[in-house]
Amino acid sequence: MRDRYATLRHLETLDPKADHQEIHRISSDREFPWDYGRGLEVAIWRTCCVPAISDVLDGSGEFALRAQKRYDDTRILLGELVRGGYDSTRGRQAIRQINQAHHRFDIANEDMLYVLSTFVFEPVRWIDRWAWRPTSETERLAAFYFFTGVGKRMNIRELPTDYDSFEQFNREYERARFQRAASNHRVGTNILGLYASWYRRPVSDLVAATLPCRLDAPALDALGLPVPPRWVRAVHRAGLRGHAGAERVAPRLMARLMTRPTARTYPGYPHGYDLADIGPQRTVPPVRQQPTARVDSLKD
Repeated sequence: MRDRYATLRHLETLDPKADHQEIHRISSDREFPWDYGRGLEVAIWRTCCVPAISDVLDGSGEFALRAQKRYDDTRILLGELVRGGYDSTRGRQAIRQINQAHHRFDIANEDMLYVLSTFVFEPVRWIDRWAWRPTSETERLAAFYFFTGVGKRMNIRELPTDYDSFEQFNREYERARFQRAASNHRVGTNILGLYASWYRRPVSDLVAATLPCRLDAPALDALGLPVPPRWVRAVHRAGLRGHAGAERVAPRLMARLMTRPTARTYPGYPHGYDLADIGPQRTVPPVRQQPTARVDSLKD
C-alpha cells in the first residue's frame, strides 16, 4: 500500500516561505487534487455574497451567458500560475491575462483583496473539514505566501504580511459585507446551475440539492438560498466522509473515478491551446502550449 504520508513528510522538510511555490504545487496537485478543486468552487461562490462583487459579475453577463467558460478561464489561469510558477514565462502571461480582465471594471482594492483571500482560505477550510487528512501548517503558510505573491503581481495593495492577519481580514470583511442582493442571487444560482450541470440526471438533481450544504448560513442568506433540510445535509456529510475514506486507502482508484474534464470550453486542453485566448478577450500575443505530460494542478 502506498505510504499516504510520505509526501507530507517531504513537504515538512521544506521552508514554507522560500519554497512556497513548490509546496503549494505539490499540495494542491498531488495530495488534494479533488478537494482543492472543491475548495476553489466554494471560494468562487462566496465572492458572490458581496453585492459590490456580484454586481460586477452580474453586469458582465459572464455567469449568465458563459458560466462554463468563466469557470474554465479561472481554473486554467490559476493552474498556469501553480504549475509553472508566477514568474515563469507562462505565469507572467497568465498574470497579464488576469489583470487585463479586471482592468475593464472599477473594482475596489479591498474587494480584490477579499477575492484573493478566498483562494487562500476556502481550499484550506474545505480540506481541513472534508479531505483524507487536514492541511499542515507548512501547507497553509505556503498557500498564503503563494497567493500574496500573486497579489503583488496583480498590484493589489495593503497585502497582509502574515497568515493570521489575512484570515482575520477575510472573516471581518465577510461579517461586514455579506448582504442580500438581487445580483447575489442571480449570480449565485447561475453558479449552482453550472456545478450541477456537470452530472447527468438524476444524479444532477441530487447534486443540486446537496451543493448548498457547502455554504454556511451567512453565505446562504446573502445568496437568498434556503438552508438545506437535515436529511440533505446528512447525505452530503456521508458522501464526503466516504470520499475521504476512499481517498485515504485508494488514491489512484479515486483519481480515475473522480477526475472530470479540467476545461470543457477548450477541446484538447491542456495541449494545443493559446494561453492568450484564455479570458474574456484576446489581449496579448499567444504563447503556444507545447506538448507535455498532462499535469493538472487544479484538476477535479
